[in-house]
Amino acid sequence: MQISQLAQAGCSVWLDDLSRAKLTGTDSHSLPPRIATDGVVGVTTNPAIFRSAIAGATEYAADIAALKGKSVEEVITKLTSDDVRQACDLFADIHLESNGFEGRVSIEVDPRSAHDTQATVTEGKALWQIIDRPNVMIKVPATIAGLPAITELIGSGISVNVTLIFSIERYLQVIEAFIAGIELAKERGEDLTKIHSVASFFISRLDSAIDPLLKADGTVLAHSLLGAAAIANAHLAYQSFEEEFATDRWKVLAANGANLQRPLWASTGVKDPAYDDTRYVLELVAPHTVNTMPQSTLDAVIDHGIFKGNTISGKYEEAKLVFNQLTELGISINQVTADLESDGVKKFSEAWNELLESVKGAMA
Repeated sequence: MQISQLAQAGCSVWLDDLSRAKLTGTDSHSLPPRIATDGVVGVTTNPAIFRSAIAGATEYAADIAALKGKSVEEVITKLTSDDVRQACDLFADIHLESNGFEGRVSIEVDPRSAHDTQATVTEGKALWQIIDRPNVMIKVPATIAGLPAITELIGSGISVNVTLIFSIERYLQVIEAFIAGIELAKERGEDLTKIHSVASFFISRLDSAIDPLLKADGTVLAHSLLGAAAIANAHLAYQSFEEEFATDRWKVLAANGANLQRPLWASTGVKDPAYDDTRYVLELVAPHTVNTMPQSTLDAVIDHGIFKGNTISGKYEEAKLVFNQLTELGISINQVTADLESDGVKKFSEAWNELLESVKGAMA
């Protein structure tokens, strides 16, 4: 299928990957052709992506050698921000043509600061200045400490990608933090038309957590719910998006030029080979959405994806039924999503520490 079909339905396609090799064309899946022919209009990164990109890669050796005398943290900031800045430049025309909605490239604050509001704000503002491109997005985890950081960064005119969202409850808090940030930006005289945000809802990890519980249950009902939780969760999130951005409070801000905070579907690579490898893309299509996918998922969608149009709107009752049935089986969505958030922060922190060790070894 053509990625343009998703775009016409209001779903933007971003690539969840970045490396020096992709930027320079030494990777077999280099970024420029993906932009030119495949319809990719943005890029997201995370600590695990940077770990995979930098660890042992020869493309970074010269830069690491040139930064002798710097701390390992300074070296990593230089390497990652340079890559993101170059990617921003690749997407500059798309960013301009889309009035800032597309051509976005995300970079995450140090995940070890996920539970420290002030450290997140300080690093977010620093990254915004270092990269110095209007189409960069600063990625902030949706932890309790991250929520006020989101408000402050948005209030300072900084575009933010809120990451690691798993539950509807936390998503509503993210929307509140965003709207409060837009109100703060308005009070401070910031240009609201320049501020953009996405709320990154993680998809496949929910099925990966709930499916083993269903298999252990073994009942007919449990078997019927395999692979249903993640998509249902995203559908209910989209319902919340529609409701929260239809309020009078938001309409006042929109009238002053504020842009919607779009839902972004992340972690859309299918983990279970029993499932269709395009399901977390083609079952999550609706206006004002973004789907950031790994290379393998993008290739699968292009190769054999079957476009179904809007697959979210009107399916909210079905999604609620899935959640009610999970509750009947004694599965606590709140507990599962809380564990996923904690585990997500932990995994990104571990990836960052592994990157630190790898770069430290290269500097020796």
